[in-house]
Amino acid sequence: MNLARFPRIRLGHMPTPLEPMENLSRHLAGPNGGPKLWIKRDDCTGLSTGGNKTRKLEFLMAEALAQGADTVITQGATQSNHARQTAAAAAKLGLACHILLEDRTGYTDPAYTDSGNVLLDRLHGATIDRRPGGADMQAEMEKLAAELKTQGRKPYVIPGGGSNAVGALGYVNAALELVAQAAEIGLRIDHVVHATGSAGTQAGLVTGLTALNSGIPVLGIGVRAPKEQQEKNVLALAEKVATHLGLPGIVKPEHVVANCDYVGQGYGIPTEGMVAAVKLLAEKEGILLDPVYSGKGMAGLIDLVRKGHFGKDENVVFIHTGGSVGLFGYPEAFN
Repeated sequence: MNLARFPRIRLGHMPTPLEPMENLSRHLAGPNGGPKLWIKRDDCTGLSTGGNKTRKLEFLMAEALAQGADTVITQGATQSNHARQTAAAAAKLGLACHILLEDRTGYTDPAYTDSGNVLLDRLHGATIDRRPGGADMQAEMEKLAAELKTQGRKPYVIPGGGSNAVGALGYVNAALELVAQAAEIGLRIDHVVHATGSAGTQAGLVTGLTALNSGIPVLGIGVRAPKEQQEKNVLALAEKVATHLGLPGIVKPEHVVANCDYVGQGYGIPTEGMVAAVKLLAEKEGILLDPVYSGKGMAGLIDLVRKGHFGKDENVVFIHTGGSVGLFGYPEAFN
């Protein structure tokens, strides 16, 4: 599996740290002990406060430049981490950036609509346009691309979350990185857990870990779609990634597992579990999560540990997908 075959531009600080969460592990351990929790710090990728999308953008932006693009277009929710990292990558590479933000929550508080990621989008020079919740965002991007072409621009459209077969290569690469790091320190990884949304992170991890014959299962904690739909989305993308790698058929339905019990009332809407998880990790490990993805992912992990889902001697790695700047869009949730 030679990822050097694919165009890539280095945008992030890799490899990201793999660290034990000793305080959290002790805090959650029952009378008979508990699993040892680790964290893969993809919040430390370095591009505009970091995050998982930087890995995907290394491959996506390389393809954009190879196609002669002078403009990138992408979309996401109002407090999109992906939009912020795309704007930063475009700024670094001298490309114009157009972002379409979908209102998925109905929140009108200026802290939500204009602070956090939105503030950084603007600082990176991106042009922002809003769309109502439920809009066909892919169609909206294609429409904008057509308009820009009439103006002589050469746009490159990036799907929400950077989640296509090209972008997901970033998490195939993360799987290689994680396995190498574990081998170097003699760590047997029994489970990988992370927040799953647009499917690219989970699809890349599943494909990479399967291609390596690692035997490491991946559990995605859903933040938006119901379980059946989330698993369907991840599997479909993982199959495309495997084919793109020249390894068709390696990913099976049993490799794709999502737990969507921690979504709450909907995407981007705070839950008590998320708030508690963000506060707990901040207080026990000095690590900041985000309110939309990693916060709900950690809420799921904590609840599963307390329910005895993991063996007391198992090593569980949580992939921190970044986005802590989004906390500034939700001040009332944490007051």
